[in-house]
Amino acid sequence: MSLKKAYILAFVIILIDQLSKFYIKTNFRLGESVEVFSWFQIYFIENEGMAWGMKLPGNYGKIFLTSFRILAIFGIMYWLWDSVKTKSNQILIVAISLILAGAVGNIIDCVFYGRIFDTSEYGIIAEAFTGQTYGPWLEGKVVDMFYFPILKNSDGETIFFNAIFNVADAAISIGVALLIIFNKRIFKS
Repeated sequence: MSLKKAYILAFVIILIDQLSKFYIKTNFRLGESVEVFSWFQIYFIENEGMAWGMKLPGNYGKIFLTSFRILAIFGIMYWLWDSVKTKSNQILIVAISLILAGAVGNIIDCVFYGRIFDTSEYGIIAEAFTGQTYGPWLEGKVVDMFYFPILKNSDGETIFFNAIFNVADAAISIGVALLIIFNKRIFKS
């Protein structure tokens, strides 16, 4: 796969990620959900930190996390460039492209969403570009919306896979899964 094709793949995923997030943010109230199937919901939440809502403590935790993610993107871009240059396995190039797309998709939220949108609140739908912003640069919240409450206990609480995620998170997870599943084929030496 050429570098151009790898970047096109990443761009398409970023575009789908951002369009879905923008739609959810401007059409759903925070905490609102729509059941698609009994095992799948569109459920709008915002994530201030990392996976499962974990965050770094202190006033500058979010800024540090976002800055670190931006630096990591440059490392991922170099890894992709080097893998294409050395004609690495195609699965590796696809996996890196997916990881890059996911990282960029979530970085866009962190860097820009605090300045683009007004506050998402329970009962209120957020608006974009109103001049009323909810946070400074680098401190935006990541929009999550896919929820698969596959197994529930007798009280109706999800006991298996209670994560709520987005397209970018899925891209990262699929990229990492490809690296794990095809490890021996990708990294022959």
